[in-house]
Amino acid sequence: MSKNKKIKKPWPTKDAMVQIYENNLWGAGESEFYSGLGSHHPETVDPYIAVVSAFLKGFAAPPVVCDLGCGDFNIGKELVKYTGKYIALDIVPELIAHNQTEFRAEHLEFRVLDIAKDELPSGDCAVLRQVLQHLSNAEIKSVLEKLYAFKYVILTEHLPEEDFEPNKDIISGQGIRLKKQSGVRLSAPPFNFKARKEKQLLSVRSPGFEGVLVTTLYEVK
Repeated sequence: MSKNKKIKKPWPTKDAMVQIYENNLWGAGESEFYSGLGSHHPETVDPYIAVVSAFLKGFAAPPVVCDLGCGDFNIGKELVKYTGKYIALDIVPELIAHNQTEFRAEHLEFRVLDIAKDELPSGDCAVLRQVLQHLSNAEIKSVLEKLYAFKYVILTEHLPEEDFEPNKDIISGQGIRLKKQSGVRLSAPPFNFKARKEKQLLSVRSPGFEGVLVTTLYEVK
């Protein structure tokens, strides 16, 4: 390789996510911040809200929920009322600032946070909706170590419909493993996530895209 040829390094995850919203790479909606069709199409959103709200209403006391990668909060805003406290996190500062002006409740809190690098707030249940699918395997491993602190984890991932090789590595950013005929499966190597119980709550087709959105409930401890 020529000494003068520079090796292109991947952008840090924060820069990649900021660029996505700045350039509407997930599409454009009524707001300047739009988290894509998977967070807005009724065929995917409505069934998700139904199953997750039913789970949250089953607690004896309203739980503390940590939304790890809250995006434009189109879905989170429907779940806040079923919680004792809702902590919504995202890596994009401008997005969080926007959400703070748009969505308000006494028990709702927004924070700028990198879930792979920073310490997570404590809570009863962690929610990750189409978040890990955008992260490299190294970053996913870092996040998973922290999920053991929660009693429950609700994970949604965009997966191929057919049999696939799970957890092919990618560079963190806009794309997901579906292009490699792969998807995130926490119980498989190299993650080997250990949960007491695992239950699929929902599987729906994603309108306009190949594959399915699968939501899984993990009882961690």
